[in-house]
Amino acid sequence: MTRLFNDPAAFSEDMLTGFLDAHAPYVTGVPGGVVRAQQTPPGKVAVIVGGGSGHYPAFCGIVGRGFADGAVVGNIFTSPSAREAYTVARAAASDAGVLITSGNYAGDVMNFTAAAEQLVAEGTDARVLFVTDDIASAPVEETDRRRGVAGDFVVFRIAGAAAEAGYDLDGVEDLARRANSRTRTLGVAFSGCTLPGAGAPLFTVPDRRMGVGLGIHGEPGVAEADLPSAAELAAQLVDGLLAERPPECSGRVAAILNGLGATKYEELFVLWATISRLLAEHGLTLVEPEVGELVTSLDMAGVSLTLTFLDDELETLWCAPTDTPAYRKGIARLAPDDRTQARIPKAPVIAQTDTAGIPSASPASRQAASTAARALEAMRATLIDSADELGRIDAVAGDGDHGRGMVKGVTAAVEAAAPLVERGAGITTLLSAAGDAWAAKAGGTSGALWGAGLCAAGASLTDSAPTVTAEDVVGAVRTGLKAVSALGKAAPGDKTLLDAAVPFADALEASLRGGADLHTAWSEAVDVAQAAALATAELLPRVGRARPLAARSIGTPDAGAISYALCARSALSAMTKEQVG
Repeated sequence: MTRLFNDPAAFSEDMLTGFLDAHAPYVTGVPGGVVRAQQTPPGKVAVIVGGGSGHYPAFCGIVGRGFADGAVVGNIFTSPSAREAYTVARAAASDAGVLITSGNYAGDVMNFTAAAEQLVAEGTDARVLFVTDDIASAPVEETDRRRGVAGDFVVFRIAGAAAEAGYDLDGVEDLARRANSRTRTLGVAFSGCTLPGAGAPLFTVPDRRMGVGLGIHGEPGVAEADLPSAAELAAQLVDGLLAERPPECSGRVAAILNGLGATKYEELFVLWATISRLLAEHGLTLVEPEVGELVTSLDMAGVSLTLTFLDDELETLWCAPTDTPAYRKGIARLAPDDRTQARIPKAPVIAQTDTAGIPSASPASRQAASTAARALEAMRATLIDSADELGRIDAVAGDGDHGRGMVKGVTAAVEAAAPLVERGAGITTLLSAAGDAWAAKAGGTSGALWGAGLCAAGASLTDSAPTVTAEDVVGAVRTGLKAVSALGKAAPGDKTLLDAAVPFADALEASLRGGADLHTAWSEAVDVAQAAALATAELLPRVGRARPLAARSIGTPDAGAISYALCARSALSAMTKEQVG
C-alpha cells in the first residue's frame, strides 16, 4: 500500500517537487516534467522519455548524461498531455532535433504524437517511437499492438547513448527502433498495487498463485498460474522469451531482471542465479546484466525478465557510461561537458485562460456558452461523486485511473470556462478553451479524446451565430464524435466511449426529427446512452489498455462509456431553465 501522501490527487506533483530538490545538480523542473540541469549542446539530439508516474526510477530518474535529456511526467499511470510533452521537448531541444519515446499505450501514442507534430510545425525535427517489448500483450504477428514494459529502459538507454555519442536524429531513431525490434519482456505479478489514497489494490492475486503477463500500470496478468519455485519461474521466463529469439541473434544479450516495487532484491538474486545459468546453457553470453528495480509499478509485487539481442553497435551503446540520478554506469560521476552551460532557472509556467481579446459574440452564442459552462459544472459534480466507481470499473482490465483523470480534466475545463462566461464569450470560444484545458490537465487517453471532442464541437459552431438551434447542437455532438473516433482510431463495437456516445447522438437526432424539443430529446437520448453503456459489458475491447485483458473485461462495462453517459445526464440539468434553440 502507498501510505505516505498528502492530497492523493497531487501525489505526482508532490513527488516531483521532492525529486527535483534531491537531485538539483542533475535536473530542473519545467512545465510537464524535468530536463537536464545543463542545456542540450548544439548538434546533440535531445531524447525525451516519459509516461505516467509510479514507475520510478523510470522515467524522471534516468535524465542525465548518456541517457535522457528530459522526461515528461504524467499523473499516476496516466499519459502526460500533449501540451506537457511539448513543453518538455521544447525545453530540451537544441538544433539537432528531438526523439520522443514512451511505451506503446493509446494515451501516450496520441499525446506524444501530437507534441511531435506541434514541434515539426514550428520547425523542429521531431520523431516518435513507442516501445513494444511485452510478448504477453499480443501475438508475434501483431507486435505493433504490444505494450511497452521494462524494455522501455533498454530502448531509452540505447537512444540516449546514441545521442550522447553524436549520432544524428536519423541514426538515433534507427538504433532505438533496432533495439526495440530485438527486445522482449515477460513478467509475473504476485500482488497488485494500490493507488495513493485508495483502500484496496487495483487487483488481487490468490494465495500461492501469480498473474502471468502483467502490465506496469497496475494491470493484472493476462492469465493466472500456480506460484512455482524460483527455479521453475526462471525456466518459464527464459523459455517464454527464447521462443521469440530473433534469427539474426549473435548470441550476446543484455538482460534486465526487474523488480516491480515490492519484490526484495534478495529474491531477485535467487531468481537470477537460475536465469543466468539457463541463458548460458542456451549458448547466450550476458553483457552487463541488470538485476534490480528499474521500471516499477508503485508497490506491486512481481518481476519481469527482459532480453535484448545485441549486435556490435547496440552492445557498445548499452555499455556506454551514463550518470543520472538513479542509474550510473562506467564511472562514478561523469565530468562536466564543456559544451554545455547551466540552464537559467525559470519560474513554472501556469497555463491560464487568455480572456483578453475575446471575439465578440451574439446573444444566442453567449447564452449557449453559459449553458455549456453550467453543463461542465454539473459534469464535474457527478464525476467527483463517481470517481471511485469509475476507477474500480477501469481496474478490471485497465489501470484504474479513469475516474481521477476525468475529474482532473473536467475541473480544468470548468476553470477555463468560468472567466470566459463572465467576459461574454461565445460558444465556440468557450468550448475550444474548455477542450484545450481538459486535454492539457487530464492527460491520458480520455483527456486527449474529450479535449479533441470539445474543441471540434466548438469549431462546428460560431460565436456570431444569430441563433443556436437544436440542429446545431446535434451537429456539434456529431462533429465532436468524429474527432474522437479519428483520434482514438476506434469505432462502435470496440468497447470505448463511442459505444454510448454514438447511440446517444442517434437517439438525440431521431427524437428531434420526431418533433421533440431539445430538452426532451436530450433526456430520451440519455436513457439510450446509459443502456448502451451498460451493454458494453458484453463486448470485447479491441483498442486501448483493456485489449490485452479482453476476456477479463467481459461482464464489466467500459469505464469510458459509463462516464460519457454520466456526463450526458449531468448536462441535462443545465438545460432545464434555459434551453438552447
